[in-house]
Amino acid sequence: MLEGKVLSVNISEQKGEKKHNIDEAYIKEGYGLENDAHGGDWHRQVSLLSLSSFEKMRNWGAEVYYGDFAENLTVDGMDVYVLPVGTRLKAGEAMLEVTQIGKECHQGCAIREQVGDCVMPREGIFARVLESGRIKVGDAIVVLELGSGARSIPE
Repeated sequence: MLEGKVLSVNISEQKGEKKHNIDEAYIKEGYGLENDAHGGDWHRQVSLLSLSSFEKMRNWGAEVYYGDFAENLTVDGMDVYVLPVGTRLKAGEAMLEVTQIGKECHQGCAIREQVGDCVMPREGIFARVLESGRIKVGDAIVVLELGSGARSIPE
C-alpha cells in the first residue's frame, strides 16, 4: 500500500498569493479546504505536492517553502505526480479523487523567474473531495485505489 505523510496544510485567503500553513483544516465534500480561496465546485478542489519536488527546486537554487507553489497539502513519503487520474486517496479523514496532474504555469511565476523552471506544472496534482473530514500535519495520505486515467490532463 502506497502511503505518505502530511507535512503542511496550506490555504490562502485570496487567489494569486502564496498559501500559508494552518496545521489543520476541514476538507469539505464538493468544495475543498474550508477558507481556501481555491475551494469551489470544480475539479481542482485540493492540490498536492511532494517533498521531493521541493527538494528538486532547492537543488536548482530556489529558496522555496511549503505553500509557495499554492499547494494545499505538502506530502512526504510518496511522489504524488506518479498517481494516475482517478486514484482515490484517504487524506486524514477525507476521501479525495485525483482529477489532474500538472497545470499550466501562470504568467509572472516568481519561482520560474528565479531559477528558470518550476515543478508545479509537471508534479503538482489536483483532486476533488468525495468525502469530508479533517486533516492535520502528521496525518497519513493513503492510496486506496489506483486510477486508470491519463497521467496528465493539464489545463
